[in-house]
Amino acid sequence: MKMIVGLGNVGVKYEGTRHNTGFMAIDQFAKDHQIEVNQHKMEADLGSGFIDGEKVLLVKPTTYMNESGRAVRPLMAFYQLDLEDIVVVYDDMDLHVGRIRLRTHGSAGGHNGIKSLIAHLKTDQFNRIKIGTDHPKHESVVKYVLSQFSLEQQGPLVEALDHTTQALDEWIAGADFPTLENRFN
Repeated sequence: MKMIVGLGNVGVKYEGTRHNTGFMAIDQFAKDHQIEVNQHKMEADLGSGFIDGEKVLLVKPTTYMNESGRAVRPLMAFYQLDLEDIVVVYDDMDLHVGRIRLRTHGSAGGHNGIKSLIAHLKTDQFNRIKIGTDHPKHESVVKYVLSQFSLEQQGPLVEALDHTTQALDEWIAGADFPTLENRFN
């Protein structure tokens, strides 16, 4: 079984915001694979299906970004998943919109959702896909990440979400993450 976790904040006011890029990636992946995210368990919205014979669990924590680890750790324990069985997808201001970066480990880099995961998993050794959102030019970081993508950013965002789905498909099919890093970074 593989688990894909998209980070974001629940609620209508956060839909489409930069900080919900992980949720957008889960929604796109679910749509592309006809998986409904329609269950709720352990502080997360879930969907599951089979892709290439592999059971895949899609996870959107409902704890809000800063407590994401509180939902992920119990789900990993319940489904008896190892760290190599998960990928976390989230926004990254240090990447341009349209870019993705895969990593097998690393610091939180100031991202509170990743800080929470590292604290709850007690390691930074987990697969992740960062999706670029650009850095704010003239506004506070908080206001920027909680705002919508601009009209000119929509096309590159769609490309990044498509590349994310491609990377996840290859991972589910058996590609190892370091190989995917070389391919998609």
